[in-house]
Amino acid sequence: MTTTLRSGHRITRAFLIGIAMAVLGACSTTVVREPSGSSPPMRQTSQGKPGATVRVQRGDTLYGIAFRNGVDVNDLARWNNLAAPYTIYPGQSLKLFPGSSGSRPTANTATTPTKPATGTTTRPTPPPATVTRPATTPAPASSGFSWRWPADGHLIGRYVAGDATKQGVDIAGSSGQAVRAAADGVVVYSGAGLVGYGELIIVKHSEAWLSAYGHNRKRLVNEGQSVKAGQQIAEMGSSGASREMLHFEIRHNGKPVDPLLYLPAR
Repeated sequence: MTTTLRSGHRITRAFLIGIAMAVLGACSTTVVREPSGSSPPMRQTSQGKPGATVRVQRGDTLYGIAFRNGVDVNDLARWNNLAAPYTIYPGQSLKLFPGSSGSRPTANTATTPTKPATGTTTRPTPPPATVTRPATTPAPASSGFSWRWPADGHLIGRYVAGDATKQGVDIAGSSGQAVRAAADGVVVYSGAGLVGYGELIIVKHSEAWLSAYGHNRKRLVNEGQSVKAGQQIAEMGSSGASREMLHFEIRHNGKPVDPLLYLPAR
């Protein structure tokens, strides 16, 4: 079959079908572009401990050192020019602060006042009045995902801001009881090298969020292993504790936060 155009040219049916298929193919191709001006949320940088260093011990990992000192592992790696997979060695000294040296800022040197002219009297200028403002509790940061309770049992210990011995919650239970991942993530620490935590597991959920599970009887996952929310990762125990319980922490950019602000009510 052929078609005659007004100009007198004749085209075949196959030619028309080819044009139609080309048009449909072009319509099915979609180009996806990021919205203009959009950018990922910025991660808060750890303040660190100015002038402080730590000596790497046998069995240490960078995640373990960062967790023990309350700093973000990404910042700790950057301060010490370490690239993934963050290999460290026994005896190595790591800075716990940004900067090239451990020197602290020096106090401003007081200037010697000029001698007043004869016959004049100088009075000290009173310091400006200090206005004390009532402290406000900042709103908790959003993790962007849901959390689950890591174990069944009664709450016997709560988080207390600023108390190094109460940086999470304690959940009572029985020996061998299931300890579960509170959210999807990757195991970045599985060991017993952090004093006071016993058999400990740390799970990384994102660049900013970690969770920790301490005092286990037995660890069931290894470093580098992916886990799902609700998956059993350990058996409850009393390692490093006076009774069978789970010590559970949530950390944001290396700093502990109150888990009860993120766990569902029960």
